[in-house]
Amino acid sequence: MADMRVSLKWPDKILSPNSRTHWRKRSEVVRAYRWAAKVRTRSAIQLYKWDLKRLREVVAAGGCLHVFIEFYPPDARRRDDDNLVASFKSGRDGLADALKIDDRHFRIHPRLMSGQIYPGGMVMVTIREEGPEA
Repeated sequence: MADMRVSLKWPDKILSPNSRTHWRKRSEVVRAYRWAAKVRTRSAIQLYKWDLKRLREVVAAGGCLHVFIEFYPPDARRRDDDNLVASFKSGRDGLADALKIDDRHFRIHPRLMSGQIYPGGMVMVTIREEGPEA
């Protein structure tokens, strides 16, 4: 099965666990990012004709989906990869919404592409049935 890839926007700084933003403002940003990830993923599903039935069969058989998340930062500032994963939580939820698969079946493989600056930042998500050996 071919890799399923979708590019998403860089998470807003308000989504960082280190942000001290008011909960109401944060909830608006969470909702917007989740929605954007869902819409973008649905577009990729239609455009590339992803086989969602196959993904659901893998999950139904007790398997998991390997989700590789590559973070391409907007600038050269230092970042913690654990904060990036936490900042992407609503993006992950939007991805799960679009796939109609609970994200507890995801095995996340994050990677900060610190040497590769992307104007505005980008998150490239790749979904595979198989992942790296433990």
